[in-house]
Amino acid sequence: MGEHGHGDPHESGAVITAGDGESGKYAIDNPGLPPHRPRVADEDPKAAKRSERQVATLFLISIIGTVIFFIGYFAVELSEDLHALRLQNTLLGLGVGFAMLGLGLGVVHWAKTLMPDHELVEARKPLRTEEHRQEAEQIIDEVLDESGIKRRPLIRNTLIGAAVLAPLPFILTLRDLDRSEDFGMDRMRHSLWEEGVRLVRDPTGTPIRAADITVGSAMHVIPENLREVSGHADRLSEKAKSVVLVVRMNPDEIQQVTPGREDWTHDGIIACSKVCTHVGCPVALYERHTHHLLCPCHQSTFDAAQEFKVVFGPAGRPLPQLPIAVDEEGFLIARSDFTEPVGPTYWERGSTDPEGDYNA
Repeated sequence: MGEHGHGDPHESGAVITAGDGESGKYAIDNPGLPPHRPRVADEDPKAAKRSERQVATLFLISIIGTVIFFIGYFAVELSEDLHALRLQNTLLGLGVGFAMLGLGLGVVHWAKTLMPDHELVEARKPLRTEEHRQEAEQIIDEVLDESGIKRRPLIRNTLIGAAVLAPLPFILTLRDLDRSEDFGMDRMRHSLWEEGVRLVRDPTGTPIRAADITVGSAMHVIPENLREVSGHADRLSEKAKSVVLVVRMNPDEIQQVTPGREDWTHDGIIACSKVCTHVGCPVALYERHTHHLLCPCHQSTFDAAQEFKVVFGPAGRPLPQLPIAVDEEGFLIARSDFTEPVGPTYWERGSTDPEGDYNA
């Protein structure tokens, strides 16, 4: 403590203060804004014009990228040829990339080289009165004037073109998720599975003998008649609805059997849709000791021993079960299609379901 008694750092001299009065509590007074350093484009009209052309060029690259996307989307016809699919994917990817990159770099380069870069400090005011509203309009007009968008028509026009065209690839991609007119719950209720259709391995198409499936194993299967679907896009659409996971456990480990489903399994072999009932991710992880199936997207967990009941996660209903049997040659076959729609629980699903197998 010594001669400075109370140990107050301000009284002991340990803290150096500057200024008088209220500002004396701080070691360094507010130095204010640093002096503005003009850029080359601020002082050289030729440099400013060069920067303007560079910004316009970047916007044109964005426009060209959108055109490349359209070429890949409309001009490349999909077929069984993988080269065409790869070409289309390349054009779509490059097109979207250049469209977004050109637009983003153009705006950044414009801001760094041509827009005013003076630092300003302005107190915030509540915009309540008509006078304040007019002041806000004046500020907006000043911003537009300072940005140079009014006196630089080359930048303005290329920016408008790039900004209008750049979102179109995303709009077309979202629209192309499903082109059919009958999309809805009824469509998702039906898949390629029907009575007598064999379960085959995905992707080899090899039929599966029940005797070859060991206890604790799981395999991904598709309907044998998938190969009969013509058209690459249609085949992918049907496969997305029809993919199934088959697991085998000891028959006495199956804890729950709903009345009417007693013949849906065979000697501990049970099958379900792979499409998660949350948002449609593929359920592909099987833990043999707990008989749990895990969706890797949001960790929804289903119990195969309890007819794929949800035991954890955001999924709202069990995975639809596929009724299966064995034909005369010992191969696994479907007894019927799924008795409920596969995939996520949409808002259309509710108590009006005629079979009453599920709730929203």
